[in-house]
Amino acid sequence: MATYKSPVRDMEFVLNEIINVNSLTEIEKFEDATADIVSGVLEEAAKQIDGTIGVLNESGDAQGAQLKDGEVTTPTGFKEAYKAYAESGWIGLDKDIEFDGQGLPYTLATAVTDMLSGANAAFSLYPGLSNGAYEALKAHGTQEQKDMYMSHLSLGDWSGTMCITEPGAGSDLGQIRTKATPQDDGSYLIEGSKIFITAGEHDLTDNILHLVLARTPGAPEGIRGISMFIVPKFMVHDDGSLGDRNPIVCPSIEEKMGIHGSCTCVLNFNDAKGYLVGELNKGIQNMFVMMNSARLMVGMQGLGVAERATQNAIAYAKERKQGRPLTRKAESSFDSDTIIVHPDVRRMLLTMKALTEGCRMMAYDTAKHVDLSESHADDAVRAASKARVDLMTPVCKAFTTDVGTEVTGLGVLVYGGHGYIKENGMEQNLRDSKIFCIYEGTNGIQSMDLIGRKLSMKGGALPNEFFADVKAEIESAGSEQAFIVAPLTSALEALQTATEWMIESKEHNPNDSAASAVDYLQVFGLVTLGYYWLRAAKAAAGKEGDFYQAKLATATFFATKLLPRVHGLVPVIMAGSACVMDPAEDLII
Repeated sequence: MATYKSPVRDMEFVLNEIINVNSLTEIEKFEDATADIVSGVLEEAAKQIDGTIGVLNESGDAQGAQLKDGEVTTPTGFKEAYKAYAESGWIGLDKDIEFDGQGLPYTLATAVTDMLSGANAAFSLYPGLSNGAYEALKAHGTQEQKDMYMSHLSLGDWSGTMCITEPGAGSDLGQIRTKATPQDDGSYLIEGSKIFITAGEHDLTDNILHLVLARTPGAPEGIRGISMFIVPKFMVHDDGSLGDRNPIVCPSIEEKMGIHGSCTCVLNFNDAKGYLVGELNKGIQNMFVMMNSARLMVGMQGLGVAERATQNAIAYAKERKQGRPLTRKAESSFDSDTIIVHPDVRRMLLTMKALTEGCRMMAYDTAKHVDLSESHADDAVRAASKARVDLMTPVCKAFTTDVGTEVTGLGVLVYGGHGYIKENGMEQNLRDSKIFCIYEGTNGIQSMDLIGRKLSMKGGALPNEFFADVKAEIESAGSEQAFIVAPLTSALEALQTATEWMIESKEHNPNDSAASAVDYLQVFGLVTLGYYWLRAAKAAAGKEGDFYQAKLATATFFATKLLPRVHGLVPVIMAGSACVMDPAEDLII
């Protein structure tokens, strides 16, 4: 059976020694987010999450969500655990005080999401989508809508969904056909079907607020004619009490490869009453607030399952006895050593650690930039931080979830045959991880967003500003960091060369850049992790104790064994698209 313990010590290292979360207290809104508060939040969250939610991971997977007569029942224990989690204030940790939140930094909420995802990825989806609904209403809702709905989302007694996908409209949202017919009272009747709706129906909350993309009569074709509506499961009276159930039916839930404890629903809207959020025909722009929030959350899910797999693989490798090290192969003793003595097992474990811990630094720093972009008093700081968030969102989503699948796959391999069977829990990590590369925009789509929009925004300022930060970090390094400075310098130069090629190739043949987008994002992610491992090496320099020595060892491994992947990928990127696009369709057989 796989277990999970929130990595509080590593979280504290990242928050305090890598990104300096305490600097957020300089912002008036976060002046109470002191070091003691941060430490207390981490400890209390870990205690509750590990003790009540983490223990439901495997049982929730085995039982799954159940549908009967249009009602979804979550796995045994989920309802009680969710209620305790919500009542303890974790859902509203970073929500506005005026809407019954605690007003703490999003950065801190990100650390809690890290814990929640590692403890029970399927469970994390129930409060996770509510965060996005809250942000969408905050950005585009009327004051009346905010007053009616947002406190409930903060408190967690109501939840939210994102209803976008339809049978004929997946990534191509211009194909959405759900209709919204205006009524005399200002409401709309929503008619159509949505699929793949996470937490579209469940028994955890008193109400569910569906944010639905639909098309009004006479709206322009394509994405320019889509609007966003809030459609509650139960109608809400003016006094806040719940009324009749809206005609929203869940005819089926999906049988999935993983995250069985999360219900993925088909929803039929049969002239359900909804209300416009934001302007007509601006639904895609409005929904992007929710989607970007969800993409960062999904990155944390990839990080969470990677952490869970890493913890268990290390523990198993220190207990499982098989064979002897090559240096003792000639001995006649039949006594076996633990498998952690074998070079290939060490390679797998250090790969898992280097990628997982590196992604944690990247994710938390991006979260800090979210806080700065929304709350810093200086316009220039807000703008620069917003640009960094824009650049890093597709990288955090795609690279970290790719890491999730790589690391959980390695976790199975460390266990060998015992990892492939169900009772040890490692195969669940791998099954759960794959969806994170798919929903909220596949990782291929994230790669296209990176090369298609982010590289060229503001005349190329976004990547160039990041490259300048990496260079500055390299230039301020001392001799103790020489082991990573040289390979990072070389990798950064290769990334810059690839970036110039990507920008130029879009002009003369967009297929060239498109065919290389996924490889380019991998290179960008590896260099980004190199930047953070350099910062970690600086933080650990000269400090005693196994924790800091382990950081230096992992940084050395990353610099030596993983960062050089960049030099294998850059020629692949710059090879163009001919070998991809020239073969006739009939030859792809």
